[in-house]
Amino acid sequence: MQVENMDIPPAMQVLKLATASWMASAVSAAAELGVADHLGAGARTVKELAGAVGAHEQTLYRLMRACADIGLFQELPGRVFALTEVGHALRSDSPNSLRNFARWVALPADRHTWDGLARTVRTGKPAFVDVHGAEVWEHFRDNPEVAEIFDNAMTELSRQVIAPTVAAYDFSGFRRIVDVGGGHGTLLAQVLSAVPEARGVLFDQPEVIAGAGAPLDAAGVRDRSELVAGDFFKAVPADGDAYVLSNIIHDWDDEPSRQILANCRDAMTADGRVLLIEAVLPDDTSPSLTVKLMDLDMLVISGGHQRSGAQFDALFQQVGLKLSRIVAGGLCSVVEATRV
Repeated sequence: MQVENMDIPPAMQVLKLATASWMASAVSAAAELGVADHLGAGARTVKELAGAVGAHEQTLYRLMRACADIGLFQELPGRVFALTEVGHALRSDSPNSLRNFARWVALPADRHTWDGLARTVRTGKPAFVDVHGAEVWEHFRDNPEVAEIFDNAMTELSRQVIAPTVAAYDFSGFRRIVDVGGGHGTLLAQVLSAVPEARGVLFDQPEVIAGAGAPLDAAGVRDRSELVAGDFFKAVPADGDAYVLSNIIHDWDDEPSRQILANCRDAMTADGRVLLIEAVLPDDTSPSLTVKLMDLDMLVISGGHQRSGAQFDALFQQVGLKLSRIVAGGLCSVVEATRV
């Protein structure tokens, strides 16, 4: 993705880029208010919408007209608004919903952390602790309402972004699939639905497992699933022939990543596989803006990384694994490793 536009003067290009956060805030505000939910049945006036979402009519109009210009809504005569195809993705009941993700990026846990990016670049240390006074996972533990929005956001993102990746990789040869750090079970439900002969283990922290499993029920695969609570820095469930970690390793710097991967290697069968679902950086200087911005998000929040294929291979070799292949599947890919 290139951001340069030769028709726009350089200073105006910088202005457009520097104010991109305004657009993001407008999207998040529309998501928080739940406007799209109230437009699902058809176009409505701003007055009707204001009453439905509990907003000031004139102020809501100003938000709606801005969101119309970025493609979420269509403004019709008489201050009437309708959903666009893009806007439907802000509906809570849409199969393509990213409403909670749009809410998450507006929370101080994410947006305020980015305020410390320059300091992070100077020091090499994630900004989250300085901004919020605790590590990100401690912050989630102490602020369950934030953790809930984050978990729902990751479930939505998994449903939209990870599904093409799962479809691109052949899981049919596996019999016991362990989803490490699997959250509510959205990914495991997708995999088990594709491989009816396999059984699965959903593994995450106790507080996550306590509220997990609904996607497994919805997919009709709960009878082939086991929910296990634990700490992947200490151990993971044994005897799996596939250990799937979806956007887990990118949360961590190399040392904790090695510990997680080593535990997977120690637990898996002799011919097992470690399968990392990650947005992979190019090994050369090719543009990959979304992945490079994700890398900065990991940097300021947890000190983690998006990695290239070569970087994954180097990490694997330090724990007795080796990169066997990378299967592309949209934004994310399956990075496969076997025992050395």
